[in-house]
Amino acid sequence: MLRALIFDVDGTLADTERHGHRVAFNRAFAEARLNWVWDESLYGDLLAVSGGKERIRHFITVYHPETPCGQGELDAFIEDLHAAKTRHYLSLLETGGIPARPGVLRLIEEAKAAELVLAIATTATAENVEAMLSGWFGAEALRWFELIAAGDIVSNKKPASDIYEYVLAKLSLDATDCLAFEDSENGLRSALGAGIPTLVTVNDYTIGQDFTGALLVTDHLGEPELPLTCLSEAPWKPFGLVDIDALRRLHENWTREKIEQP
Repeated sequence: MLRALIFDVDGTLADTERHGHRVAFNRAFAEARLNWVWDESLYGDLLAVSGGKERIRHFITVYHPETPCGQGELDAFIEDLHAAKTRHYLSLLETGGIPARPGVLRLIEEAKAAELVLAIATTATAENVEAMLSGWFGAEALRWFELIAAGDIVSNKKPASDIYEYVLAKLSLDATDCLAFEDSENGLRSALGAGIPTLVTVNDYTIGQDFTGALLVTDHLGEPELPLTCLSEAPWKPFGLVDIDALRRLHENWTREKIEQP
């Protein structure tokens, strides 16, 4: 039985990467008087690395290995840069600069009304997630989510399955009673590694990635006036909206196929 929905954040709930995190990183670099600019193309490449601090470290290693820091100094330098980036990102959230993707607000409201467990599994910081949810729904929305597993709460970032295994353990849920929502190959591998059937909603940065094993791949979750497009085989036709009834049918089909497998 479907009991819980577990959401990734960046790229899944909102198009945060292009218009949020990338912009905030660049503002932090400018504030630190660094001549670094992450344009949309470069940032697309950097997204192969999960985690903001990890992304900065990778960028320095590959593009600026001459950065004059010892290891301890480099760690502190990256921490400071990432803290500045988070401050700029929160400012974007608070000014309404990062809207939810189509269908997200509707589906969360429907899941709450259906009394499904809601959880977050993300490498974004808890502060970022809380600001986003509060900005969309009000401060009371934080109580809608049984668990917000975010940031550095586990050692190994996606595509490792640690974050999803953490959520399952904390909520005492079986993977087969959940559905995960992701936007990237790394996120899909993470959720599948924990045994959770996963629906993928791609964005411009992830549309060309390998989503083998996904329950469904779409361009977004759909709205009544804005039907989604299935990028994998449609489970039934017409299929233009991911709502609670559709999720239950998808989960039932997945469960049936799993039982029937030899």
